Amino acid sequence: MTIFQRIIDREIPADIVYEDDDVLAFRDVNPVAPVHVLVIPKRAIVNLASSAPADDALLGRLLAACRTVAQLCGVAETGYRVVTNIGGDGGQSVFHLHLHVIGGRQLRWPPG
Repeated sequence: MTIFQRIIDREIPADIVYEDDDVLAFRDVNPVAPVHVLVIPKRAIVNLASSAPADDALLGRLLAACRTVAQLCGVAETGYRVVTNIGGDGGQSVFHLHLHVIGGRQLRWPPG
């Protein structure tokens, strides 16, 4: 069981920004910007690469939730980044699909 599943199950507290039947969004405990929110499916999927065509509707809901989070956090107009890490070489550290909504400051590319 991942730490994200424990947050979904309310075993670990989180600063929740948005929630619906399929998605949970909460502030990252180690933010890299003033706005840094993790958007996760409530159903366990390891990462984007391991998702299946049957998950496509849920993947769309995750992106829509990122848009909502940006609006709720006040960065929809100024700009923000949505990113997901896939696998160890991609920087994934928690093996439960999650998207980072990052904003609230000028972001650079490449990120580092």
